[in-house]
Amino acid sequence: MLNQPVAIITGASRGIGRAIAQKFAKEGMVVALVGRDKSALQETADFIKDDSDQPALQIQADLRNAQQIESIVERTIDEWGQIDVLVNNAGIMYMKPFPELGKDEIQEMLDVNLRAIILLTQRALPHIKKQENGAIINIASLAGKNPVKNGIVYAATKWALRGFAASLMLEVREDNIRVVTIFPGSVATNLNLRSASAPRRETMLQPEDVAHAAYSALVVDRRAMMSEIDLRPTNPKRD
Repeated sequence: MLNQPVAIITGASRGIGRAIAQKFAKEGMVVALVGRDKSALQETADFIKDDSDQPALQIQADLRNAQQIESIVERTIDEWGQIDVLVNNAGIMYMKPFPELGKDEIQEMLDVNLRAIILLTQRALPHIKKQENGAIINIASLAGKNPVKNGIVYAATKWALRGFAASLMLEVREDNIRVVTIFPGSVATNLNLRSASAPRRETMLQPEDVAHAAYSALVVDRRAMMSEIDLRPTNPKRD
């Protein structure tokens, strides 16, 4: 067992997940990086080493695969012996009119944005409970609170995530586990920048903004819990 808290972060190969991993490591946490892209995971680990000299476990896993989801928890426990924080960040988005969505695109969004979160959380939860001071942080989207044209299935997964997280919070808060869901607006990541409806990059949130929100939810006094955090640009219309 370590003296430092251990965090699993999915989608850690780039964007928000990478920013969260770097922030947590800078603050003294040990991180397990989860993603599909091996070389991108290595880049994240290299950034962490340069920034904070903290160890980072790299776990290449496809969140569409239930067996690989189980291996994430197993590898983390084998390496560090504990899990204090789980960050469910990985997500996939296909933005197009509903009739044009392919079956595989629909299934992928359901699998990555919802099913994987449920399965990974269920698998990690017994280990988080043992720490008696844990947290589960879900990175959702304001699409989980507002209807989205040309993003029907994506929004549906985020609405479902909100329901899952709120219900989970009622089950685990008496175990001193905080369940926090962050709802960012448009963030300047590859996922959003590919969307034709995305605002200009300079008016979008940055991945580091979400990372700071996630860390803030961890360091607030233990008697308090930020169960939901809405994160928007201060001035989305600035020149």
